[in-house]
Formats: sequence, structure tokens, C-alpha cells
Amino acid sequence: VDFALETGETRALIGPNGAGKTTFVSLISGRIAPTSGTIAFEGTDITKMPAHRRVDLGIAYTFQITSIFENLTCFDNVALAAQHGMHRERGSTLAELTHSALDRVGLLERAEDTASTLAYGHKRLLEVGIGLALKPKLLILDEPTQGLSDSEIENFCDLVRVIGETATVLLIEHNMQVVMQLAHRITVLNQGKILAEGTPEQISNDAAVREAYLGG
Repeated sequence: VDFALETGETRALIGPNGAGKTTFVSLISGRIAPTSGTIAFEGTDITKMPAHRRVDLGIAYTFQITSIFENLTCFDNVALAAQHGMHRERGSTLAELTHSALDRVGLLERAEDTASTLAYGHKRLLEVGIGLALKPKLLILDEPTQGLSDSEIENFCDLVRVIGETATVLLIEHNMQVVMQLAHRITVLNQGKILAEGTPEQISNDAAVREAYLGG
């Protein structure tokens, strides 16, 4: 895979199940080590850099399978990340950063609720809030609308547009309406290789993409 993200863009990564999308973003975030090739972020070679160091550089990743501290409150889940993000936003308190992130994902009223009591869709939003609290330069979202209601998906799309004003977004998503709404460009993976790249219009009109993924 030869892949480049432009600063400030929202890029969608799509493809059939098993195409390698989650493996690919796991390589970028440092959860999996590559066997060959190089990965660079803002001109720095991060190929061998551990995941926590990549977070320091500004790369945040929300998991395909929800990964939160179920026994902690929503506030505490986000506050753990906000501690890390404080060095990027001087002058704000931990509580301010935490409440801001919860507010952006619509969970401020649930701040003191234990995370285990949330519906699945709200757990997904909590994880996005955790990512936002890190104040990332690159936010990787792995199937974030899975389990969300139609109204929550609409709110999520609004949120990604706002995030895109200050960060680069890489979005793995199966909901093609969401993809077409949000993405500046789309990369299509198939069997571990890039099948096509282009604007939403170019991808929707690509015969190879339609055959492999969009159902002809």
C-alpha cells in the first residue's frame, strides 16, 4: 500500500470485510508492527515507534470494538485522555477539557454515569470523546457509526465536520451515506491492496469499485 494523507482532509477508507482496513490503521497507530516498508507522520519516521509515542505526536485511534473502562464514569474515562491532551491546550483545566469533549459527543449529561450503563451506541460516542480529549492532529475512527441511531448518525456527521476544522480525519466506515457526506477523498482497499482512490463522485462511478464493493 502506497498511501498519503493531506493535512486537514477527511479521508474515508472503505472496502469489503477482510480487505485489511483495520489492519492498515493499526499499522498507522502502532498497534501492529509492519514487516516491511515505512510509515511517516509530519516528516518523522514512526515505523518502529510504539503506540503511546504516536499518541504524543498527535495520532488518536478509536477502536472497531469498543475499548473503554466499563467500571469508570464517563467523566473519568475522558479525563484520563484529557490529562494527555492538556499539553496541547494550555490554560484549560482538566475538568474543562473533559466536559468540552463530553459535550461535543452529546454525553455531558451522562458525565457521572458509569460507562457500563451506557447503550452500545453511546459507548461508541464515549470512545470518540476520549479521542477528542487527546487533542489529536490525526483522528482515526474505525466504524464509529456502528450501533448509532439515525439521529445519532446525523449528529455524528456534524461532529466530524467540526473536528475536520482543526484535525485530519481518517474514517473507516461501511455506511456509504456517511462516507459520501463527509469524505473529501475515498481510498478503497480490496485484498490488502488499494483498488482505487478519488473523490466521492469518482469512486461511486468506478466500475471496479462497484463490482468489488458497491454491489455493481
